[in-house]
Amino acid sequence: MNFYLKSFLIFFRIGIFTIGGGYAMVPLIEADLVDKRKWVSKEDFLDLMALAQTVPGIFAVNIAIFIGYKLKGFWGAFWMALGTILPSFFIILAIALFFRQFQHVETVEHIFKGIRPAVVALIAAPTFKMAKSARINRYNAWIPVASALLIWLIGFSPIYVIILSGVGGYLYGRYQKRYN
Repeated sequence: MNFYLKSFLIFFRIGIFTIGGGYAMVPLIEADLVDKRKWVSKEDFLDLMALAQTVPGIFAVNIAIFIGYKLKGFWGAFWMALGTILPSFFIILAIALFFRQFQHVETVEHIFKGIRPAVVALIAAPTFKMAKSARINRYNAWIPVASALLIWLIGFSPIYVIILSGVGGYLYGRYQKRYN
């Protein structure tokens, strides 16, 4: 099967079965492209995720574009992004067509209340997996915790957190180099 068709179908399948947005796609993308197919290394995947978070736009589309571009340039980015976008488009179109009929159906409300905690777990699981890959330990665990609190409680922009973390990493590296 052609690479472009295969990558389109991978992201289309992930898009169909992912409820909860871009971050809920992370474990599925990682399992398929990093663990199973070995198209992207864990380190590159972490770097591409960080980059996808810093640019404007939908995270899932951004990560698809960056992975696609890294693998096959413009057309890789195009087909992976299209695979990510189309399932949501079709699902939203179907919901828009039938929403009024099912809007206040108690069963539908209960189903979505049950799905929400599972989405939180889908987002939390790759976070802990990423922490291992990023070599988070007892000495530097305060950095992601402080970053999350700045973003969540204070409303600090994630872009500034990434910039500050990069500057901090640079300064720490210079400090280590000087004293080692």
